[in-house]
Amino acid sequence: MRWLRLLKIVTVSLRYGLDQMLIDAGSKLRFAGLLRVTRLGRRFDAPRAVRLRQALEALGPIFVKFGQMLSTRRDLLPPDLADELAKLQDRVPPFPSEQAIARLETFYGRPLSQVFASFETQPVASASVAQVHFAVLPTGEEVAVKVLRPGIEHIIANDIALMETAAALLERVWSEGRRLKAREVVAEFSKHLGDELDLMREASNCSQLRRNFRDSPLLSVPEVYWDYCGPSVMVMQRMHGLPVSQVDALRAQGVDMAALSRSGVEIFFTQVFRDGFFHADMHPGNIFVSPDGQYIALDFGIMGTLTDVDKNYLAQNFLAFFQRDYKRVAQAHVDAGWVPRGTRVDEFEAAIRAVCEPIFDKPLKEIEFGRTLLRLFQVSRRFNVEIQPQLVMLQKTLLNIEGLGRQLDPDLDLWKTAKPFLERWMNEQMGWRALRRKLADEAPGWALTLPELPRLAHRVLGRAAEFDVALEPAAVERRHRGLMRWLRVLCLLLATLIGIELWRLFGI
Repeated sequence: MRWLRLLKIVTVSLRYGLDQMLIDAGSKLRFAGLLRVTRLGRRFDAPRAVRLRQALEALGPIFVKFGQMLSTRRDLLPPDLADELAKLQDRVPPFPSEQAIARLETFYGRPLSQVFASFETQPVASASVAQVHFAVLPTGEEVAVKVLRPGIEHIIANDIALMETAAALLERVWSEGRRLKAREVVAEFSKHLGDELDLMREASNCSQLRRNFRDSPLLSVPEVYWDYCGPSVMVMQRMHGLPVSQVDALRAQGVDMAALSRSGVEIFFTQVFRDGFFHADMHPGNIFVSPDGQYIALDFGIMGTLTDVDKNYLAQNFLAFFQRDYKRVAQAHVDAGWVPRGTRVDEFEAAIRAVCEPIFDKPLKEIEFGRTLLRLFQVSRRFNVEIQPQLVMLQKTLLNIEGLGRQLDPDLDLWKTAKPFLERWMNEQMGWRALRRKLADEAPGWALTLPELPRLAHRVLGRAAEFDVALEPAAVERRHRGLMRWLRVLCLLLATLIGIELWRLFGI
């Protein structure tokens, strides 16, 4: 079976001239002479980017998803390829409803009529990994039932194995293969696909995002019905709204498009900087809008996470960009260790300024973020900047936000909308307010550790005495008294801070 799949991949590659793309790239390629023979008798009128997209579509949904992921790696791909691959749509015909019902009944262990009060056999959405049906629970709640495609695990395992083989071969025969990190890209794709195949993981992502935006006027997230969920089935609240791409219909409902676009920016920055947990697949098909203008998030298979270090780095860079402080941007990269030691900050600063300065004071409709990101990546390659994997999905999400903003309100000023939010977030990370919050986080642990400090200090002093044999007894005694004095001061300070925080929190 795998050999047949491999034969199809080779046939499709030759049909669309993917072999010639390697030669035309102008890089040193082993066995190039053999590939040039295959050029004989073949002419391709379509551009290489279009042929690559068509080839991935011909190879099926898993390769389509791979192309979608590749389109976000503008640090690796030329702009024409990245732009064309971004057009790929994860739309495949639904599988028969009988198979969906059979899979659900196998999971629940009883007829579907005993699980749901009603179940719509016609799917409302279908993608490469799963499809969705509407249903009603016995208690009356309207729900959406997501079920994995039968046999999808085996199909993905085979395709991933072939991609890994192709990536290893590409790195061996093509001089650009290693720079493109072919095997690393396939490994990243495999991880994301593995996450999407576990619907319990997706359900937990949905639940976390809902908790983060509980009672938010900006974003609504469906409730998960855990008693009905499993690795191959996810049941969540049915949401009512219009796809965000239906701009005319939203206007007809009276939705304020300018306010909607600003809300999208605020939601993005809230997810990134407040929570460090963001929806990383925010294309229009996954975003609905309620009649009152509230966003509705759907499909939680791909989520991104950021550490406090990542968030601080991003906030510093965003604010520096907004203030046109390019030296601060360059220095942040050096401090983070993302550029090699010895990099001249002034040269790095000048390169960043050349990319970013032209885009300020322009409305969103006149700014091409894709082109700007591409130029930044070119600067990154020039200075050997390490591309951080945790930020790749963030870049993809920012591009989705750009596309959404252009569609809703071309005059949206992204900088003006985002700057107050970032400044407020930075203020919360510094000063007395930040100290109080950190004290609240650490107070329970300190309350447990504080009583043990004298015993721990006595043990440390006892061990230190073993190394003080060469000192006079009086000197040893003075050292111990000094250490104990500082320890008492520390304990008093910690106790005071904990007491203040407990009084503030609990009134005790």
